[in-house]
Amino acid sequence: MSILLAIRIMLLVLLMSIIPPKSAGELEQWCIADEQTPDDELQAAMDWACGSGGADCSMIQANQGCYFPNTTRNHASYAFNDYFQKFKHKGGSCNFRGAAMITELDPSKHS
Repeated sequence: MSILLAIRIMLLVLLMSIIPPKSAGELEQWCIADEQTPDDELQAAMDWACGSGGADCSMIQANQGCYFPNTTRNHASYAFNDYFQKFKHKGGSCNFRGAAMITELDPSKHS
């Protein structure tokens, strides 16, 4: 049995050395609407993100789970972050013509 245990441990160590670790902040960044951006600019950026940008904005539609708070800024943050999380590893950014910014504070806990 000790040989079997040794083989399992070696396999585990091998797997851990092959699989690259995630960088420290990779899962801890969100793209949110910039507080200083006027609503009309946020709306235009959100329209792009939800349209040709490819963000899934179904959850910020009326009667859906993320509709409230029903503000342009909150809906834009949702759309920007959905886009950013989907496309950040494919060249997507969190800019939206200066309407967005990166935060390391979880917006669902710090509003």
